[in-house]
Amino acid sequence: METLRIGPAPLHPGAEQFMVPMRDGTRLATDVYLPPAPGRHPVVVSRMPYDKASAWMAVDRIAPRYLERGYVFVAQDVRGKFRSEGETMPFVHEVEDTYDTLDWVVGQPWSDGAVAMTGDSYHGYTQWAGVAGGHPALRAVAPRVTGTGISDMLLAGRVSCLYQAAYFAHMWVDRDVHYYETDWSVRPLREVFEPAFSAIGARSAAVDAMLAGWPPVNPFASRHPLTARPVPVLHRVGWFDNLIDLSMRDHSAQLAVPAWRDLAYLDADACDHHTYHLAQAPVAPADDHALDVTLLDRILPRYLGRTLDFFDVFVRGLRPVTSLSRATWFQGHDGERTAGEWPPRDAVELLLHPSGNTLASTPETGARVVRWTHDPADPVPSIVKDPWVFLHEYPDESSLHDRPDVVVFTGEPAGRPLDLTGPVNALVAVETDAPSMHLFVKLHDVAPDGSAHMISRGQALITGSAGVRVELGHTGYRLRPGHRLRLVLSCSDYPLFAPHPGTAEDPWSATATRPSVQTLRPAGTFLSLTVTP
Repeated sequence: METLRIGPAPLHPGAEQFMVPMRDGTRLATDVYLPPAPGRHPVVVSRMPYDKASAWMAVDRIAPRYLERGYVFVAQDVRGKFRSEGETMPFVHEVEDTYDTLDWVVGQPWSDGAVAMTGDSYHGYTQWAGVAGGHPALRAVAPRVTGTGISDMLLAGRVSCLYQAAYFAHMWVDRDVHYYETDWSVRPLREVFEPAFSAIGARSAAVDAMLAGWPPVNPFASRHPLTARPVPVLHRVGWFDNLIDLSMRDHSAQLAVPAWRDLAYLDADACDHHTYHLAQAPVAPADDHALDVTLLDRILPRYLGRTLDFFDVFVRGLRPVTSLSRATWFQGHDGERTAGEWPPRDAVELLLHPSGNTLASTPETGARVVRWTHDPADPVPSIVKDPWVFLHEYPDESSLHDRPDVVVFTGEPAGRPLDLTGPVNALVAVETDAPSMHLFVKLHDVAPDGSAHMISRGQALITGSAGVRVELGHTGYRLRPGHRLRLVLSCSDYPLFAPHPGTAEDPWSATATRPSVQTLRPAGTFLSLTVTP
């Protein structure tokens, strides 16, 4: 097997690297960018596993935005990655390592003692680790496209997420990152990464821990961030991000804790994990910031969002708290909006019921049950190849909707704009003749030409015959006149998720499969939307 190893890039000019000692003696590589004005300044810290000097992280383009606002910017490779020392294992040490890093920062001659944290995905998780650690210097965080539950994403909805497993198998083998093609047809699935590990000459401790029963250590099990000292949080989310459900669970959880409620802010955009935007989808090569790093300068204002303004309020005290909206979001196909809370105060619940092959606001009495067969040997294919860049691809998924193992219910064309603004949930009354089943639920926008594009999604492992509630995340999306909503149900989405074998075996260990029959009762099934006038 051919593998490509990528090590650390050269350090950026203008940055000075320090090897910062942790409490156990392990040293973490830390780059410091200083503003031109001498003296002491507030500091913004970003701790990442993706190489702080790489073009992908673009720290050399991001840091100047903070420097010109009077902040020191500090970027660090987390333990076991790139230039940092220590074992290569995600999550386990982040609470202590973040605390020790902040402790080092406030002791430097360029620090005024106030610290904020920023970053995406895993380096959004390290911000929550900083909150959990409770360092007194931490004034505010702005976690983007992430969640405190990111360590559990391997079982998204209790369904094995293969692309997250691949992330650990490529990123968390050793200090470097390894690129290779994965043959998902290998059975049992637990052996799918073995050829790559043999070629690399090393194994991923994270993958081994996953196969033994993930996670080996959950730092937040005994000290969840929301039990620590309250800190202002700017939740930065993307409506088309594959981690949107994790992000919004954190936002909702913060609103439910009295001591934290007034410190919760939302900054949402109609983008995916890597900042590709709905207005550009699918992304043309001329607009692809992955192909031309100079295009990053064009998207940086959108990427940074309101982070700098947020820090100016809570870290530097330059403006009053009242200058910030509690919720700012981009309503897909419409524009930017603000409100004093999320969902907006005027939002209401709209229930749509399956009836025949349609969605309606009132249920049809005596609706027939719907049955379909899931065959693990012929699973419903994943239309999106890389969910981290969903809007880069933004495929028409209508080609799947005629399959006999895909169930669809479609509403009438909208006569006027319908604004979805808040959570989307489905209650599905379904049962199987297998020991259990996977259920994938998607909400699509069907255009007048018949093309169908996903708005939101969710998945669940179902046992028994009771109705199951599937969270499809939150959205800010305008259904335009002439377009229709479509509820799409299936039992597989492969190879993004492991196919259910139809037996009682673990999908990672199964070698034999059995087709299973699913029965849906429309009378007990409905789609719950949050809409605004």
